Amino acid sequence: MTPRAATTGPDRTALADALRSAVRGEVAFDATARALTTMDASNYRRVPLGVVAPRDADDIAAALAVCRAHGVPVVPRGGGTSIAGQATGTGVVLDLTRHLRSILELDPASRSAVVQPGVVLDDLRAAAAPHGLTFGPDPSTHSRCTIGGMIGNNSCGSHSVAWGTTADNVHALTVARYGGDTLRLEPGAPGPAGLTELVAAHLALLRTGFPGLPRRISGYAMDALLPERGPDPARAFCGSEGTLGVVTEATLRLVEAPAARALAVLGYADESAAAEAAPGLLPHHPLTVEGMAADLVREPAGLPRGAAWLFVETGGATPAEARSHAERIARAAAPDAVDTAVVTDPAGQRALWRIREDAAGTATRTPEGSEAWPGWEDCAVPPARLGPYLRDFRALLTEHGLRGTPYGHFGDGCIHVRIDFDLLSTDGVTRFRTFSEELATLVVAHGGSLSGEHGDGQARAELLPRMYGDELVALFGRFKDLWDPDGGMNPGILARPARLDENLRFDVLPRAPVDVAFGYPHDGGDFSAAVRRCVGVAKCRTREAPGTAVMCPSFRATGQEEHSTRGRARLLHEMLAGPAGGVITDGWRSTEVRDALDLCLSCKGCRSDCPVGVDMATYKAEFLHHHYRHRLRPASHYALGRLPQWLRLAAPFAGALNAAARVRPLAALAKRLAGIAPERSIPVLASETYTRWLNRRRGRGTHLFSNDEVATVWPDTFTEYLSPEVGRAAVRVVEAATGRRVIPPGRGLCCGLTYVSTGQLDKARSVMRRTLDRLAGPHGSPVIVLEPSCAATLRTDLPELLPDDARAAELAASVHTLAEYLEEYAPDWRPPHLDRPVTGQTHCHQHAVLGDGPDRRLRERAGLTGELAGGCCGLAGNFGFERGHWEVSVACAEDALLPAVREAAPGTEILADGFSCRTQLSQVGGVRARHLAEVLAAGLDEPEASGDQTW
Repeated sequence: MTPRAATTGPDRTALADALRSAVRGEVAFDATARALTTMDASNYRRVPLGVVAPRDADDIAAALAVCRAHGVPVVPRGGGTSIAGQATGTGVVLDLTRHLRSILELDPASRSAVVQPGVVLDDLRAAAAPHGLTFGPDPSTHSRCTIGGMIGNNSCGSHSVAWGTTADNVHALTVARYGGDTLRLEPGAPGPAGLTELVAAHLALLRTGFPGLPRRISGYAMDALLPERGPDPARAFCGSEGTLGVVTEATLRLVEAPAARALAVLGYADESAAAEAAPGLLPHHPLTVEGMAADLVREPAGLPRGAAWLFVETGGATPAEARSHAERIARAAAPDAVDTAVVTDPAGQRALWRIREDAAGTATRTPEGSEAWPGWEDCAVPPARLGPYLRDFRALLTEHGLRGTPYGHFGDGCIHVRIDFDLLSTDGVTRFRTFSEELATLVVAHGGSLSGEHGDGQARAELLPRMYGDELVALFGRFKDLWDPDGGMNPGILARPARLDENLRFDVLPRAPVDVAFGYPHDGGDFSAAVRRCVGVAKCRTREAPGTAVMCPSFRATGQEEHSTRGRARLLHEMLAGPAGGVITDGWRSTEVRDALDLCLSCKGCRSDCPVGVDMATYKAEFLHHHYRHRLRPASHYALGRLPQWLRLAAPFAGALNAAARVRPLAALAKRLAGIAPERSIPVLASETYTRWLNRRRGRGTHLFSNDEVATVWPDTFTEYLSPEVGRAAVRVVEAATGRRVIPPGRGLCCGLTYVSTGQLDKARSVMRRTLDRLAGPHGSPVIVLEPSCAATLRTDLPELLPDDARAAELAASVHTLAEYLEEYAPDWRPPHLDRPVTGQTHCHQHAVLGDGPDRRLRERAGLTGELAGGCCGLAGNFGFERGHWEVSVACAEDALLPAVREAAPGTEILADGFSCRTQLSQVGGVRARHLAEVLAAGLDEPEASGDQTW
């Protein structure tokens, strides 16, 4: 029977009920679950009926049996990072990442591992590392891609020149077929009934029909079934893209990982020169030969001279051996290279590799800022043909008026590129098809494969006859039918594929710009374009320790897709699609989008850590603005969102209110009315505000000083009413460093942060305009902002909410952190040398918007050693105070910040410039942290620490 493409009404309900009865895992047919799985990282979109998260192999088999009984297709899904569209489907999606994440066995002696399909590659590598082993294939998505997905795509990665593809590293598979029966696939095993006979009948075609190149991923690997090659049905299954069955267990080969590595970075005059040099380096047995051109590098990155580069990694038993190997390669490359460098420092190597690994996202924007898309991002040719192929490829781009940024696995002849196709207009889609057909012909003319890593999916399978011919492609169809006679496994992919210009994910989006509050200057003012930024590479889905990064704290806390940046972007995409084609039909009023955004901390980490610069904090504010427009808001929006006005009114009564807050019944009532988590303590109000102290200290004659004699420290809400000691400390430091008097920049100023974070954007703009009106002194003069979240708001949200007010851009440009100000206006100042270690956390907004380079340098000059944690403290302004957020807030703090503090040696200074971070450390960690200004100011009073300073 042929599976139905869709099921509606009672049939869909019956299907869901049958699945719930048959499996122990979660079954979700709601709008959120479906919206989250409409897309992968490709140009394509297919709407499923529902999602099943099986708990074990029995659940997989049971789900497949139910789907076959109901005639519903199935698509297995791992990390959802497929770039050709093969991880989307119209029936039931099997989410194999939620439960099937166990490494069942790891045997160092046999160098093998037995894993479930949802195991993340980095988790397997971490488990193998103590034994000096690793899994060889390593796609750039290694922190979130799954072994099952790698098997489905026959993934490769940058080390395939040394360790091959996934198929080269798979020994055996257990596979569940549509209907629920299972097969054990290993060398010499027969596979499904009739397979041996099919191969025997077509030996000549199978022996001559496949091009010989290291990165031939396209089509089914039926040549692995030839008698002289095993036969090996597990190898033939690799790269089948979910169209034959579902892997329930995999036995993998592990390889010895070099104890030390070095990186030879070779600069060339152009991309073709680098490509032509790559094959000549292979006899030196490198681990990798990766290439990229200057148009992919958006900022200085410590690369040697050149317009294109090869990254050639070497290994050795010792650092000296790895370095010597890299130096030999650099010498061998010297005649053709413009410049070379050998990098042995692990941190330096990571920084360079990060450029390459982020390219899948970075390349989604051309240097001019226009959108670029996948579809032809991984063709492969024989390495010796790569230089001529790239020249022809560039010429074809020019002929069609298109632009792209090639990069990739030059040592294997595999090129990644995203191209600025216009996939929104009819003419643009037509050109996409024409270009695709001509490029397929070009790749085949160079002896290549349409896919060299990501699989064919919907993007290229239609064109497989150009590569293999009609006879072999027809044999592919018969091959699939033996495995899946009912046609229920991922139909429309590989065999009898959908057209490459069908099911484009852009078709459902509105063509006219949506009326929005923010300016979205990097997206032409178009909210749809901003949402389109998320291409699905899912860097936000990693659960690894954040290091210095921030994104995405809520996903790391919950592990749920809807709480990742990508998941929220998918829900916004479906919301924009609307009733005509989307899963979410009630637009800005959507409860599905609201609930997913509820656990977004607005940390802004995605703004910097996402390779394509998705800014979910802004999207959340935009959504809340529309969702609650002319409606009653949650109590916390009134209490915490309008915090500046309440604190201004409360300031004269600080003593009485602090006393009342210490009375538990009164505090509990206040928190309940304000929508504050009962676990939280109410912060203490300052007995004297920062501005009042500053005016009392300096008197009222502040404007007697010329502009070059004064400095201004912004009276943000938190410094003004809750932690004026930070402001007082900053005044001391600035005056000591510069000799200038500090004055407030005006009265009643507010950046609008709390209004923005709760989506009260009309009020935020009103507050911002009033601030601009009241700002004293000439616009554009430097302003020191001590609270990182307020500085970030002034630098980004202010001009984006008031794009037509020139004063907003001027104020944004004048904002300085304390460290920035001291570095610019007191470059010769020698701060007190404090000589102590530090720990704590870089504020997430500082990381994402402001940068922390000046702070690092200031700490170093002051003798404050050690690194601050990444991630987010979990309080995040109003987020951690809101009722219902306590557990996630604490989980975020436990991700990096609290462990760093607990592990610190006695006498370590705990730094946290953000009021939220200090509050979280106090209330959850039971420790007191200080702003850097406080630490420096205290150092001014320590003669033994500061006796050598000059001003």
